[in-house]
Amino acid sequence: MHPWRPGLGRSVLLALPMALLTALLFFRGPAAADPFQGAARALVFAFFNAMFFLMLHTGKTDRWRAAGFIVYAVLFAVSFISRHIESRGTVVLTEAVWFKGGFPFCHILIPMTLLPAALKGLIIFPSTILGSPAAVASILLVWIGVSLTLGRGWCGWGCFFGGLDDGFSRILDRPVIKDLGARWTDLPLAILLMAVLSSAAMLLPTYCMWACPFRVMAELDPPTTLGNVAQDAVFVMIFLAFIVVLPLLLKRRAQCAMLCPFGAFQSGANWISPFEVRIDAGTCTKCRLCIQGCPTLALTDEALARGHSSATCLKCGKCVDLCPQGAARFHIKGTAPDASPELARLLFLYPAAFLLAAMANGFAQDGLARLLRLAATGRMW
Repeated sequence: MHPWRPGLGRSVLLALPMALLTALLFFRGPAAADPFQGAARALVFAFFNAMFFLMLHTGKTDRWRAAGFIVYAVLFAVSFISRHIESRGTVVLTEAVWFKGGFPFCHILIPMTLLPAALKGLIIFPSTILGSPAAVASILLVWIGVSLTLGRGWCGWGCFFGGLDDGFSRILDRPVIKDLGARWTDLPLAILLMAVLSSAAMLLPTYCMWACPFRVMAELDPPTTLGNVAQDAVFVMIFLAFIVVLPLLLKRRAQCAMLCPFGAFQSGANWISPFEVRIDAGTCTKCRLCIQGCPTLALTDEALARGHSSATCLKCGKCVDLCPQGAARFHIKGTAPDASPELARLLFLYPAAFLLAAMANGFAQDGLARLLRLAATGRMW
């Protein structure tokens, strides 16, 4: 079975609802007073709708998802870092800045904050509860909705960090390290357990303080002591190892597959999501292209024998794109195994692509506006 590729007219009609939904999202409220913001808004809107149209028209999911996901992550990094430099002059995090609070709440914090919130009534991170898109309540509501719909698809379509290691994993044509072994997928589960228990005991977000590679973006310690310099060097090495070097060598999302505790936590949401990736045993020729290409080791020989990917599946669609026989398919749970994979993929793509566009709506717009302003005026703010 080859991917369904609707004609141009049908592709336009199928893409129209997404264009209308994202137009309501992107262009609500007054027009942007800043011309760079206005241009960025229009460009980001056009880019993500073109991405969705190409998914539909070409029948390829991961190819165009990755393009949007990587662009989103890069623009997020530009926006996030420059915002912090603009507001406090540096990416260094001092105690005064920490205790001042008001930090954007990150989804990686969710599993670490649940026990302290339940047992002590405390949010162990200096963020606001309400009042902004990055407040605790806002992120929790988005996370719950995405988890119920897409499961761990959050990590493949919405995570503002995930596009970085995804991008580096695609630079080389072939992996340098080929035989990694699925046993490494257990490591994030162990890190999750340690992070949850230590955070509850110490009432501090321990993973963020001790191991998160993304601290290099805006939360490095001030280099006032040898200990602080050494700690910053550790975070830089973790970032380089898991975001740059290992994805390059493995052609896999190393941070997501081998480190991130939130990814392990989010894997449980795949049990409640109505969407999954199935492998049709009658069509599969055991070529193993899907196993070799899966970015998070969610496909193994055992998974092929079971007929579906494991709980670590990001629903990125790479295996569906790679399978020459069309044996890897999107599927809606509770329907027959061979029930219209084209319809299942289409029903999945609408919420998944909307999530990506919605997440890009803020940071990607701001990051692109800053780059446009830099090119035109020589400054980012």
